[in-house]
Amino acid sequence: MSRRWCAGGLLVFACACSGVSGQGNRPNARAQAVLVESAPVQRMAVQRTVDVAGTLISPDQAHVSSEVAGVVREVSVQLGQAVQRGQVLVRVEPRELQLAVDRAESALKQTQAQLGIERDGGALPPDDRIAAVRTALANRDDALAQNARAEELAAKGLVSTVDLETTRTHVKVAEAAYQSAVETVHSLKASLQDRRAAYELAQKKLNDASIKAPVSGSVSERLVQPGEFIREDTPVITLVEMNPLKLITAAQERYAGAIHPGMPVQFTVESFPGETFHGQIVSISPVVDQRTRTFPIEAELPNPDYRLKPGFFAKGVVLTHLDNNVLAVPASAISTLAGLSTAYVIDHGKIRPQTVTLGVRQGDLVEIVDGLHGDERLATTNLNQLAAGVRVTTIVPFRLPGSDRRCRIASSFRDKARSTQCRQQKLCDKLLTV
Repeated sequence: MSRRWCAGGLLVFACACSGVSGQGNRPNARAQAVLVESAPVQRMAVQRTVDVAGTLISPDQAHVSSEVAGVVREVSVQLGQAVQRGQVLVRVEPRELQLAVDRAESALKQTQAQLGIERDGGALPPDDRIAAVRTALANRDDALAQNARAEELAAKGLVSTVDLETTRTHVKVAEAAYQSAVETVHSLKASLQDRRAAYELAQKKLNDASIKAPVSGSVSERLVQPGEFIREDTPVITLVEMNPLKLITAAQERYAGAIHPGMPVQFTVESFPGETFHGQIVSISPVVDQRTRTFPIEAELPNPDYRLKPGFFAKGVVLTHLDNNVLAVPASAISTLAGLSTAYVIDHGKIRPQTVTLGVRQGDLVEIVDGLHGDERLATTNLNQLAAGVRVTTIVPFRLPGSDRRCRIASSFRDKARSTQCRQQKLCDKLLTV
């Protein structure tokens, strides 16, 4: 049976299957290098965020009240129902209000008839076109004419002094009657405006018997029932606007220069676990609260399907900016003890511990804020066996064909003899032998 070696027989493989350990045959085992896997310092893009939490509220909430008194005849909406602006919510019995309209209309028409207005909304006629004024004017002109004739006859001695004084008195009476007619017309014109206003007010009250939604939204409270007598200004329905909603929250003062209107927001709510909702910052308070050292911010959140409800508690982040080319290492390359994080740098086959400051974690990578330059290579396995100056041999993991167990290949020809100490020689022979 022939033996075939990988890479033309130039490489010697040393296999150490995971889950199986063995001691070396050499007596100076302590001097042996520690087998470790390694990884270089990587670069990644990090989305910087600011954590926020707050309550969802409706941007517009309306407590709809009745503007007229009366008996509720119908409530047209149910709790939670979506309504549009102008939709009828409640109807009040209109019979009494209709009678008030009829009475106001009758008084208006009477005044219009006195002023000679033939149709509603017609222009006011001049004073000399109104019948009462024309009659008084004609009487005055007749009295003046009779007085003029009496004066002529009296000058000729044909009329007695008594008759002359009588004509003069008739002129004065006619003048007074004319003036009174003009004043009466002016009063009627003023009264017409009042009658029109009373009629329009009566019509408005009749229209107000149908209570309509001032805004689009959903019914959050239904406060009256059919048959109930209500007075003016009695609340009947509460509406809340459901789309969009607002998130009221606050951020620490150190983020005052990082958060701006228009920035995207991602958040979650307990009612929909695992689902992320999106919005954007719409307003930021210019003042920092001196007690909490935070400043209020508001985010607008689309809610077209009304799944989110005012009052939900939301937790999320503000996406401030994207940092590119950030140093990162596998999480397995970091050892943390008593709050101190350490990376083990492989420097010419020996270990150099390096204290690092960690940032955010993305998947299997951890951001390095401080401690590394970016060109290092780090040990990622057997970290509990490493210390300053410990010699290591870098190995490359691979998986045996047809096996779920992982084996490792020595990365140096100088370590060939050491790697052959693997206690899985039969498994290696099976791999290398045809």
